[in-house]
Amino acid sequence: MLQSDKSRARLRLGMAKRFDQYCPIAHALSLVGERWALLVVRELLKGPKRYTDLVAGLPGIGTNILATRLRELEAGGVVHKRKLPPPAASTVYELTPYGAGLEEVIHAIARWGARSLGVPRREDDVDPEWGLSAFPALFYPERAEGLTETYVFRVDDDTFTVRLVDGRLRTELGDTAEAPALDATMGLPAFFALASGDLACGDALAQGLVRIEGDPAVLERCFRVFSFAPRLVPATDDVPYAPQAAARTAPALLRS
Repeated sequence: MLQSDKSRARLRLGMAKRFDQYCPIAHALSLVGERWALLVVRELLKGPKRYTDLVAGLPGIGTNILATRLRELEAGGVVHKRKLPPPAASTVYELTPYGAGLEEVIHAIARWGARSLGVPRREDDVDPEWGLSAFPALFYPERAEGLTETYVFRVDDDTFTVRLVDGRLRTELGDTAEAPALDATMGLPAFFALASGDLACGDALAQGLVRIEGDPAVLERCFRVFSFAPRLVPATDDVPYAPQAAARTAPALLRS
């Protein structure tokens, strides 16, 4: 939905940075291109958050920086705050409908960044709820059309239940499924390699990198639905979708 002239004027006044060009990408960056801004949006995609929740979910952010980003995002029409009724009576921040439109942008950036990021090192701090963001980012809705299935993923020490109902996705923490079509146990390197297409499901099973309860065909179908594959098909068959840097994501990691 296009915004009114009055709304656009308010957005221009609230922009943290402007570019001297008429370009939607430049305009978007003037709204959410400052450091930490998209990470604030990432957190708010999970639902309304108190200021203290945002601080906890963004390790390393200074409280003054967070306050500034929230003010800028509010001024840009991306975020708004509201007071919860008693007994909570606390203020929460949440995305506006305009801000919620960044969800697929966040997911596309996540897929792009993960191709060269690789799996975490021992010293990296990994959010135990990472799957609540990862599965929506990997979700390929056209491949899930009409599909109703439930999967349980046990990835290292983290467990997630992933439900597809007529092609619609819901991800939950823990094992909450009564009779999943697939219960899969694997390490994060194997999960990453399967989603990126660098490791075939049959090879993962044969090498003992993945253990499943269920039909191997369901595992194959699952990693067609949850994939790094591009959402836009290249014009020619010889254009790779992953950069050379991503070559390190499978064989070398799986040997480590």
